Amino acid sequence: MNFVSVRVITDDVARLVTFYERATGVRASWSNDDFAELRTASATLAIGSTRTVPLFAPGSARPADNHSVILEFLVDDVDRVYANLTGFVEDFVNEPTTMPWGNRALLFRDPDGNLVNFFTPVTPEAVEKFAR
Repeated sequence: MNFVSVRVITDDVARLVTFYERATGVRASWSNDDFAELRTASATLAIGSTRTVPLFAPGSARPADNHSVILEFLVDDVDRVYANLTGFVEDFVNEPTTMPWGNRALLFRDPDGNLVNFFTPVTPEAVEKFAR
């Protein structure tokens, strides 16, 4: 089995896609007005409209209602990314902070309130873990 993607459901696909394109530097691939994907080398962030939810099961997903998932992106230099996002991101949860597990992490919210973590491994153990 391979983990392929995370899908975020939103009322405004264009707004969220624009946000993630700017935050990550990755251009989205659009299937239609209700669905786009930002593909990286290791995974895909899919962004779908609330209009797609009934195709799975009516009421099974609600936009802007995430309180348990953090979308995480490995970046080369989290401090540089923070400087680039300052003035663009409206809700930083924390500035770059070195975590006990060896990553320097930046936590913020996207326009729908989803938590996003950009991180850079900084300890030898963390660097080795992500060197795969």
